[in-house]
Amino acid sequence: MNRIDLQNRTAIVTGGARGIGRAIAERLLASGAKVSLWDVDPTALEQAANDLANAGTVHTATVNLADFASVQAAAEDTAVAFGKLDILVNNAGITGGNAKTWELNPDDWRRVMDVNLNGPFYCCHAVVPHLLKNGYGRIVSIASIAGKEGNPNAAHYSASKAGVIALTKSLGKELATANITVNAVTPAVIATDILQQMPQSQIDYMLAKIPMGRLGTKEEAAALVAWLCSEDCSFTTAAVFDLSGGRATY
Repeated sequence: MNRIDLQNRTAIVTGGARGIGRAIAERLLASGAKVSLWDVDPTALEQAANDLANAGTVHTATVNLADFASVQAAAEDTAVAFGKLDILVNNAGITGGNAKTWELNPDDWRRVMDVNLNGPFYCCHAVVPHLLKNGYGRIVSIASIAGKEGNPNAAHYSASKAGVIALTKSLGKELATANITVNAVTPAVIATDILQQMPQSQIDYMLAKIPMGRLGTKEEAAALVAWLCSEDCSFTTAAVFDLSGGRATY
């Protein structure tokens, strides 16, 4: 594992109790950062915190990303706990099931938008002032290849992730002179528990589009995110990084 230097940095990872978020938290801790795990599931948070207790300084916050007040409270609590905020990783997301657009339940559409798009906006809204105060920051959002290409039977998920990409580009330009970089990662299929929310036919469809012919791993995602969170990533902002085994090259 290549060493990324995040000594004396503090980081928030949403959806940090499991899956890609957990792997990102582990990699940031291994790089020297203090990490706050944000998740809606307090039981999973407690388990993750116990598992990572020997890896470094871990803070937890039970957060409903669809509730701006909950996000604001978590940001303030984390800032007090750590003394400052340096890094925000917008990782939490849901798939919301699969259906053709005209058959999709509007409640499912709203729920996916609330978590996948409104959530990152709320987090940025609450955390950016702390980064501006520091004069330094790194924001990384986990989007999806679906946000570039649009997956059939997943209009809500695809649209939410396209929104994350646009949010990244807009915010990155707004903060370009503030020593704060804002970038997004667009994974294809990563081997996590979220696949259990999808029918096998949907997984097979996505896997067939990957030239490498395999799923990505949580560790590969975490490695890319760790670099994007580092001082070495200093002249790249408002950018989107492919993590799709060659599926997208633009």
